[in-house]
Amino acid sequence: MRNLRAVRQLHLDPGTAGPPTPRLDAVDWERLHRKSRYEVRTRDGWTLVVTRFQPLPQRFAQPIFGEPLLLVHGFSQNRHAWTSGGFVKHMLSYGADVHVLELRGHGLSSVALQRARAAAAGGPCPDDLDYGWDIDSYFLEDVPAAIAAVKRLTGRESIFYCGHSMGGMLGYGYASLGRDLAGLVTIGAPGDPGKGYLPLRLLAHLGPTLELAVDAALLARWGRSWAGWRAREGLRRGLEHAPWAAARLAGLLGARTRPERRRFQYYPMDLLLRRLERALANPRAFEAWERLARHHAFLANPAQMTIDEVRWLLREGGDREPRRVVAQLARWIRSGELKCYRTGYDFRAHFADIRVPMAIIFGDLDPLASIASTQEVYRAARSEYLLWRPVKGNSHLELTIGRDVRQISFDVKNLIEFARKFPLSAGAQPPARGGVGEAATQTHIRVT
Repeated sequence: MRNLRAVRQLHLDPGTAGPPTPRLDAVDWERLHRKSRYEVRTRDGWTLVVTRFQPLPQRFAQPIFGEPLLLVHGFSQNRHAWTSGGFVKHMLSYGADVHVLELRGHGLSSVALQRARAAAAGGPCPDDLDYGWDIDSYFLEDVPAAIAAVKRLTGRESIFYCGHSMGGMLGYGYASLGRDLAGLVTIGAPGDPGKGYLPLRLLAHLGPTLELAVDAALLARWGRSWAGWRAREGLRRGLEHAPWAAARLAGLLGARTRPERRRFQYYPMDLLLRRLERALANPRAFEAWERLARHHAFLANPAQMTIDEVRWLLREGGDREPRRVVAQLARWIRSGELKCYRTGYDFRAHFADIRVPMAIIFGDLDPLASIASTQEVYRAARSEYLLWRPVKGNSHLELTIGRDVRQISFDVKNLIEFARKFPLSAGAQPPARGGVGEAATQTHIRVT
């Protein structure tokens, strides 16, 4: 009878100390959570999909049970950046209520979904549907809408935000505004993008020239197609009075469809990553990558992942990224900026306004988010709880799916525990600023 009361108490209060937490690989993934999805409508008409992993009470202690945690992926990624490895499972074992946002055009928040929703509603598609958005769209529309949705569904006044790479950079800007966030975790997110990594800076300076070259190549190709089409149409008109000749030359004249001009709207990162995945199907290729990474890990250190994890992420976890997003990233790097150009809000100028508990986590082999590129936000922030930590042997991509996810998720849990015990007082919040919050007030939620 005493044991039964103890079990009941654990289910009523999952944070109560109980049996020791078992090894995570021994815990059934399905018994940790209840999965659902809901749609969020942004102010500018996009329908975003958020995947929710709601924790279920366990016999072992779950110290942050029910605390809402929003996960935001990085450049050209989607929800699989978080779910391919053990990150979500670890956070569920601690009791976090995990919400995984997919930014516009990524994963389930696809262009096809926007067309389907517009057709069902009999309304127009978003104005920037043809890959016409930029990072400002993520910052002003997507992130505020998702945060407002999580707050509404969970009944909380503030939530925790965890962003990887570009998702973390958006978090710096949003946290400095002083609203909605109980804590911020950034993983592989530079505060001064490009600092300390010369190859990336050179690539950013070459970016405009490369884009002009692609534009010129596409224009030249369209020009040749259009000239050929005009010549064939002229020949057809000349043979109108000789149908027998036109019939014999039909194969040479080809179709009568006017060639459409193709424009450079996005970078096909999904195609490039899938080709890389096929190349890694040969185990020798993966072994060669491991040997190369011992000297220069670049974006990933394969020693921290299995070949199956890498191939899955490359095959399912990549999406197209608009040209304007890449152009804005390149401008940030060239100019040493981190700002929203549409409103003029400068993230870097307001790092000192970040006062919520914050953890800045990065790989010690990561050239994108390093000591050099993260130290400014660490030194400027005025958070009472402030963690700045490199993860040994890690580069960039594996931070959310690799072998060291356990210690990273432990850091996230510790931050949430601290914020739960010592909530930030209203008087310690920086003054709220306009330009972002308005986007969240018109958010609509549709549970699927």
